Amino acid sequence: MSHTANRKLRAFARYSPHCLASSVLVCLLAATSTAAPPERITFEQHVQPILKTHCFYCHGEDGKREGGLDLRLRRWLVKGGESGPAIAPGKAAESHLLERVISGEMPPAEDKRLGEADIAIIRGWIESGAATLEAEPESLDGHHFTVAERGWWSLQPLRRPDVPCVSGGAASNAIDAFLLAKLPSPQLAPPAAPEILIRRLYLDLLGLPPTPAEVQAFIADARPGAWERLVDRALASPAYGERWGRHWLDVAGYADSEGYTEADAVREHAYWYRDYVLRALNADMPYDRFVEEQLAGDELAGWPQSELTPETRDLLVATGFLRTAPDGTGESGVDQMVARNQTIADTLQVVGASLMGMTMHCAQCHDHRYDPIPQADYYRMRAIFEPALDWKQWKTPTARRVSLYTSAERETREAIEARVKLVDAKRQQRIDFYIERTLEHELLALDEAERGPLRDAFKAAAKDRTPAQAKLLEDQPNIGRITAGSLYLYDRRRDSRAKRLDEIREQLAGAAADRARQAALEPLDPALRDSLTAALNIGEEQRSDEQKSLLSEHPLATATAANIEQLDAAVAEQLKPYRTAAEEIRSYQIRKELDDLANEAKAIREEIPRERYIRPLTENPGAPPATYLFHRGDPQQPKETLEPSGLAVLELQYAPVAGGKTTGRRLGFARYLMQPENPLPSRVLANRLWLHHFGRGLVRTPGDFGRLGELPTHPELLDYLASRLIEHGWSVKKLHRELLTSSAYRQSSNADPALVEADPENLLWGRWTPRRLEAELVRDSMLAVAGELNREMFGEPVPVMEDEVGQIVIGKENLDGERKPTKAVELNGQEARRSVYVQVRRSRPLSVIESFDLAETTPHCTQRASSNVAPQALMLMNSDFVIRMAEQFGQRLKQQRPDGLAAQVRLGWQLAYAVEPNETQLSGAMAFLEKQRGSAGDDPDLPLTSFCQALLSSSRFLYVD
Repeated sequence: MSHTANRKLRAFARYSPHCLASSVLVCLLAATSTAAPPERITFEQHVQPILKTHCFYCHGEDGKREGGLDLRLRRWLVKGGESGPAIAPGKAAESHLLERVISGEMPPAEDKRLGEADIAIIRGWIESGAATLEAEPESLDGHHFTVAERGWWSLQPLRRPDVPCVSGGAASNAIDAFLLAKLPSPQLAPPAAPEILIRRLYLDLLGLPPTPAEVQAFIADARPGAWERLVDRALASPAYGERWGRHWLDVAGYADSEGYTEADAVREHAYWYRDYVLRALNADMPYDRFVEEQLAGDELAGWPQSELTPETRDLLVATGFLRTAPDGTGESGVDQMVARNQTIADTLQVVGASLMGMTMHCAQCHDHRYDPIPQADYYRMRAIFEPALDWKQWKTPTARRVSLYTSAERETREAIEARVKLVDAKRQQRIDFYIERTLEHELLALDEAERGPLRDAFKAAAKDRTPAQAKLLEDQPNIGRITAGSLYLYDRRRDSRAKRLDEIREQLAGAAADRARQAALEPLDPALRDSLTAALNIGEEQRSDEQKSLLSEHPLATATAANIEQLDAAVAEQLKPYRTAAEEIRSYQIRKELDDLANEAKAIREEIPRERYIRPLTENPGAPPATYLFHRGDPQQPKETLEPSGLAVLELQYAPVAGGKTTGRRLGFARYLMQPENPLPSRVLANRLWLHHFGRGLVRTPGDFGRLGELPTHPELLDYLASRLIEHGWSVKKLHRELLTSSAYRQSSNADPALVEADPENLLWGRWTPRRLEAELVRDSMLAVAGELNREMFGEPVPVMEDEVGQIVIGKENLDGERKPTKAVELNGQEARRSVYVQVRRSRPLSVIESFDLAETTPHCTQRASSNVAPQALMLMNSDFVIRMAEQFGQRLKQQRPDGLAAQVRLGWQLAYAVEPNETQLSGAMAFLEKQRGSAGDDPDLPLTSFCQALLSSSRFLYVD
């Protein structure tokens, strides 16, 4: 039997914990060559689900009746369509439906054609008389779910099952009893060694390896309850929130960039939500409250408010859960309708899979092909979120920000900004003054007739200038280009500009002196004129007293460019503007003065408290928008309007919470979701906890509890854990403790060979399954054992950048003139923080851990892959980060064990593996170091570095046993 066929046959059975409990081993381990139909086949249980998956799209759904044939009820198959009856009860050979599906004619799409198991069921049903389980309804108005759909295991009410009675097997708690009841031999694997257990617990719960001191303290604790005390200490560690917060951030689709487009713009302020998650988990916030705050924190807070208290801030931050989806609506050049609709769809996908284990997005364009989610239900659920995600009145990511400023900070900012305005006003006054003076200085260099028109043209507003004025300014660029931005250019040329005015003044003075001399000499009689001319033509020291007396009687006759201003007041007045302008130009320090004022304003602005923002989801004011069912999921084809509601198949009451400032729709949905009668959230969370503790979920598809997902291997155990979660008041830490103190968790990976042969994949949990560290743990563990880890918590993300060879590394972008990356800017130890604080760029995964199966963020990740591929080994051998960690690891060993190489090897082994090496391992390591010493050349540290790199690259380091 194929895996798909086997799963489908099992899916048709009504959920029965006792039935599944007794047969799960057979279902999981046995294989047969052919698929046998059920003994009694009914339309509702067996045939209708097949037809819904493959045929309703054209024959019944959305009012579509191709060929006049509706396949949704048995009597309509008998009635048939334009080609006659589709089935002849009791006569499979005469049934057109069977004939067409066998031939492959129907369904026409190859990917929808029926498999042999499905055809066998339809044939058997027709041959046996085409029975129904119960009388068919008169019509299919409203919701009509099949018996199989309503009976699907994950939709059944949650009831705590009785704990099985088992003998032997060393059951520590009920969890062990449920596992032992399934095992062929009721015996778990023996406990792992203490060193293995503490390393397992620390990496699992804290994401970091234990220190040698912590290992020794645990081993030395011989009192009863040592393991339980260790678990309690680990659960109380702040590192717990960092480790398990990463799990939730995967499910939520957290990223520090917007995605959607190639630009992948940085998503500022997203880290507030990340920190909220870590704090909530460390505080063991009840899960129902955790969900409620993330879905409707703004409604809980009564937002909007005039003052943002810390409590209100945290509630708003929590709604960042609904802002994690890729959002390209802030980018130019995107189709806004498509981008907005995709962001809403991704948000619903995150909500559906993370909280309900349902693939809601599969019902966006049509009824869900496999699960009881009508398309209308999808849009009813969308209506819950549309008051905040209104695709018509959309807010871009920037527009959704909320400032964290307090009233006091606003007052402080206003006071500081008032001071800044005074300085800015003074600077503007000086700019206006310098523009005015520069204009007049430059006009002096032109003929007086040109000055007036040019002055008028310059002072006219650009929009009011005549063509003639524009032409004047174009022809005189020294005038036309005087602006606030160009003043520094005029300032830089002040010497040449002043010299030019001096030259013009001297030219004008010389001409005035020539005119003055001519005017003084011309009226005189020739003899006197000749005497004056003779006196002027000899030097002053050679003149006689008579000549000096004569010249003093006719001073203007002595006029020169140098003295004309002293001799003629009118000329002095005429030349004064040139002299004054040159002096002004030389005295002005325009750039310095304006820069000083700008720096003064900047220094004052730096006193303003930094304004920080959060990225919540809040509703648009006013009446809520209408929600439409989009035909085939196309927002350009809206059909009927729909009111908000939950999943109809659950038959639970949904109602918005009235009386607040918002619609209360999301708060109502949170309470609808987390009511104890809703079987999905508790099962989904319990399964996720099991997944992360044991490496694989009781349901192997944690984001899909529908028919395309896997059935639970231990349904009673899953329901027990889900029930305990609710009994514990939704305390996640209490359920952690119950799981971690089970014997199942403490098993060794060694087991009875007979069980390994019967259960090679360990589906029955009869032993521990080693698993590889997740990507972030690989990096964090290396930092920890190297002694480099920075334990600072919370705050802005550590940035990543592309280096000169195209690797994505930690660092701030530092581009050269050609915008090519250069050496990274120092981050002062931030580069050694835990990976949960490293910026998550959707398009820039950190290269050193990318190959270790980082979480997908398009839009989220319900379960990471765990691969073993060549790029991982290449990264461990060649990565600059790994080599640097190996070097620091070696230096740590030398500093802490200066007494010899053997002691350094022992410490390295303890740090990496949490256990001391035995004699064989020690001698092997020493031989390796000796061999490395022979090829180390002039580098005495190379052997120990190579040894440390070997430890960091080993499977024993990279796996949790």
